[in-house]
Parts: sequence; structure tokens; C-alpha cells
Amino acid sequence: ARIRALLAADVAGCVSPFHLLSLPGFDAADQKRCAELWMRERLRASSVQRHRWALSHPPAALRAPDSRIRLGYLSNDFREHATALLLIETIEAHDRQRFEVSAYSYGADDDRAMRRRLRDGFEHFHCIDALSTEDAASAIRADGIDILIDLKGYTHGTRSSILSYRPAPVQVSYLGYPGTLGGELCDYLITDPYLTPPATAGGYSEALAYLPDSYQPHRRAADIGCPPTRAAAGLPAQGFVFACFNQAWKITPAIFDLWCTLLDALPDAVLWLLDDELARGSLRREALMRGVDPARLVFAPPLPQAEHLARLQLADLALDTLPYNAHTTASDALWVGVPLISCTGSTFASRVAGSLLNAVGMDELIAADPAAYCELALAIALDPVRLRSLKQRLIDGRTKAALYNVVAYTHALEALYETMHSRQRQGLSPRAIGAGTGR
Repeated sequence: ARIRALLAADVAGCVSPFHLLSLPGFDAADQKRCAELWMRERLRASSVQRHRWALSHPPAALRAPDSRIRLGYLSNDFREHATALLLIETIEAHDRQRFEVSAYSYGADDDRAMRRRLRDGFEHFHCIDALSTEDAASAIRADGIDILIDLKGYTHGTRSSILSYRPAPVQVSYLGYPGTLGGELCDYLITDPYLTPPATAGGYSEALAYLPDSYQPHRRAADIGCPPTRAAAGLPAQGFVFACFNQAWKITPAIFDLWCTLLDALPDAVLWLLDDELARGSLRREALMRGVDPARLVFAPPLPQAEHLARLQLADLALDTLPYNAHTTASDALWVGVPLISCTGSTFASRVAGSLLNAVGMDELIAADPAAYCELALAIALDPVRLRSLKQRLIDGRTKAALYNVVAYTHALEALYETMHSRQRQGLSPRAIGAGTGR
């Protein structure tokens, strides 16, 4: 109620758009309004320099029309991070005859294998963390970037204000943030037809750029090791394992009610959660208040990605959260052969898992409402034959599901970039492009 009052009162910069994504009862229009208020003063602060640049030709506009399109990816997550794990093979697959691909990193160098692989995967890797916001924008502009692709949105550690200077002729929001950035930051939002049906376009400041399957890429070479024993993973020797490795702030009271209903119906089942020392005690207390033995909540410590994928195979069924779905945790579960039950909503963040399930041919695991979600999860848990069939379909799909076709995905993404670039060169305004739009 307090947040609604702040939005209604036109109070700028008080409510984080990222925080709003996880709260029930807010739709895409609310999220758009929140993002616009969040950036209003920042856009005002950059307006003078932005206006100066708008009056002069950026370096990108002075190059020959048939030169390679210069892509600039902007993030602080060029390291061992979920975004990098998803995107690395797409970066490596870019057609270097048509695209010149640069990274603009404002995050710390963790000196791990993924950081080194990213440095090799981009043609140019620029560290801009020491630059001011205006100087970072100026450096991007001086490099003649045609399309600047933001991978952060309003998530932790963002410097989205760089976008407020409009350092590139075309600016795109992609992958890292499941919602609109509001205002005038980006021209396009990369999405798919399930995430943001055309009728929902009014909830987004950006024009919608549609990929044909899922907006999310996934590595085909994500290694899956042998699973540990249940004992080694802290799981009981027997009993059904429901799992959710989403961050704890995505767990709402309503979704936790459903999980406890499932545990009550299956006395030997456990709920396997990612450990969070700030949430662990609260979740156990809430389980007890719902009549569930707190010991039936098993907490898994964070592990390196390869070890996590190995242990994840021990789960029987993954359970999604609402209104902020599983993202990378959903594609991880599907990749290792664990079915995921999701409940779809009306916002981008609440439809991500459904998008992924569609891309692996498992849309029957998308529930229309919470009651159906609970019924579906229980029905599968009580039907071992059905569960084995679902798992086998996921395993077989590793070689043929659209979600894992990195080459086709990259081609479709590049086609969107080419259309964006062409429209800008022709002086055309951003509009919906890509799959199903005829453009």
C-alpha cells in the first residue's frame, strides 16, 4: 500500500523497479511507472550533455553503411555469473564478418576461467569501472558503437545511468532484467512471443524485439557431472525431493503456502532450497506455523556451477516462484533433466519459466493459476511413470530442443540487430520487430 501511494504521488526515485518485480499485485503498467520515476532525475541530470551529443553526428553515423555493425555489451557481470554462463556461447558464435563485438565492463575482475573466456570471446574488452558515468558514456560514443546492449537493467551493481546519455544510436535491453527500463533509456527490449504477447506492449517503454522461441540463450556445452549421493547432498536416503534454488527473496507467503500443502500431502517428501543464512530461520519458522516439520526443509550451500548441476540431478521435481519466476535456475533444472512446474502471470518476470518450458516442448508443465500449479505438482509426484517420462523427454531434448540451439538462436538475435540498425539508418522510429511481426 505504501508503494502504491508513492507511485500515485509521483514521487521520483523512491521505489526500486527491481524490488517491485518480486511483489505480488503489481502489473507491467505499475512496473513501467516505477521505472520512469526511478530514472526521472537521472535523465534530467544528463539532459544537457545528451542534447549536445544529439546535435552532432556520433562516430557511428559517419561510417560506410556496409561496414560491420558495432555491438557493445554493457554489464558488470562479465565474470562467473549467471548472465555470463547463459550468454558466452552466443558471444562466441557472433558472425565476425558482419559484427564487431565489444564488451564494456564496469565490474570487478574475479580472474576466474569465465572472465578469461569472455576476454577471448569479445574482439574488444573495455574496463570502464574507473570512469565516471559521463566519461563511460563518452568512451562508448567515441568507439562508434552502433548498438549498445545493456545486460543489467536495475539489478544489483547496475550503472544504468550510462544509458541516460544515449551514447549509441540504438540502445537495447537484453537478458539481465525482466521488465521495462522506462523513460528513454532503451529503444528495444529483446523478448519472445510468450513473455510479452503483442497486446502487452503498453506496459513497456521499449519497442518489443521478438526472438522466435525463448529470449534466453543456454550453453550447449554446460557440463553435467555424476550426481553425488543423497547423503553427501544433505538429503534423506528416501522420499520425494521438491526443489527450488531461486533466491529467497522470490519466495512469497502465497507460494510457500502451496509448497507446505504439497509437503503435507506427501509425508516423506522434503523441500530442497538454496541456503540463505538470513532466510533460513524464517523459512523454518514459517513451515512450523503451517504444520510442517522444519527439518523437512533442506538447505543447499552455494557451489560452483558444475558441482551444482551435478547435485541438481538428485531433485525429483522443481517448483517455481511467482510473481518472479526462476530464470537461470529454471534452465539449469531443465538442462539436467528435472521437470519444472511453473505458474504463469501477466508480467515479463512471471512468464520467464513458461517461456523456457515452451522452448523445450514442455508447455504442459505451465499452470494457469496457483490451484492448478499445486494440483499438477502433486499429480506428478504421485505418478512415478509420468515423472520418469518427463525426465527422459528433457534428457532427449538436449540435442534438439530450441532452447539449446545456440547457432539458430544467435542467427535470430543477429537478425534483430540488423533490423534495428537498418531502421535507425533509414531514420525510422523503433517499432515491434522479429518473430510474428513480419518485420
